[in-house]
Amino acid sequence: MSGPAEEVLPGGVANEGTVVRIGDTVRRPAGPSSVATRALLLHFEAVGFDRAPRFLGVDEQGREVLSYIDGEVALPPFPAWSLTDAVLVEVGRLLREAHDATGGFDSGAVGGWSDELADPEGGAVLCHADVCPENVVFRGGVAVGLLDWDFAAPGRRLFDVARTAKMYAPLIEPSMRRAHPASLDAVPRFGVLARAYGVEPEEAAALVSAVDESRAVSRAFVARRVAAGEQAFVKMWRTYGGEERDRLDSEWLGAHRSDLERAVAG
Repeated sequence: MSGPAEEVLPGGVANEGTVVRIGDTVRRPAGPSSVATRALLLHFEAVGFDRAPRFLGVDEQGREVLSYIDGEVALPPFPAWSLTDAVLVEVGRLLREAHDATGGFDSGAVGGWSDELADPEGGAVLCHADVCPENVVFRGGVAVGLLDWDFAAPGRRLFDVARTAKMYAPLIEPSMRRAHPASLDAVPRFGVLARAYGVEPEEAAALVSAVDESRAVSRAFVARRVAAGEQAFVKMWRTYGGEERDRLDSEWLGAHRSDLERAVAG
């Protein structure tokens, strides 16, 4: 007798092809940070933050069982609906609400937070660290869900805003973009997202510095995975331009640093 039908969900890199939907639940492999992220999801449920999946337990295969959040998720190449300023505003507000919801959570009482994409300085909120278009669910133009909390870890608000802006503005040299149109003007989009989150004008320089820190963390993360021979990351590294993109991104950010600060400060 066969079990319930499983629908493989698209997206992801490390977990590509292993996350499935069964009815109104999602099943995904447990990982090193699962205990910590489960505690965070349970906290979100307790405080009424309803834009993260609910942790429902573990199935007979040892997979985590999460609630399914219905809606649209943008996948590369990103569709036009996901590239508007209105979407940036929704994402900025969603990230702020998620951070605020972690305010009463004692992260120090829980071990096992991911160190893969963590803020090197730590901080007072729980950062998602991977807010990209593939991880935000929209319904009717409203951001209703923030998925995949595997990389969550204590950090600074601005660090998580910087990571999110990197993937949403995007802070990528236009000629090296593979998922976003080269025509997108990332500088004003950076400002839209930051202001929607609530970044203050006097924090503009600190936010741009956090972009630099975030890029260093990302480079080290991908380099570890590539060196370990993880084929999903090797493919991603090659597809998105590898060392050439990293060099051009650095040059682009250096040339636009003051513009980015002004975009935040208004």
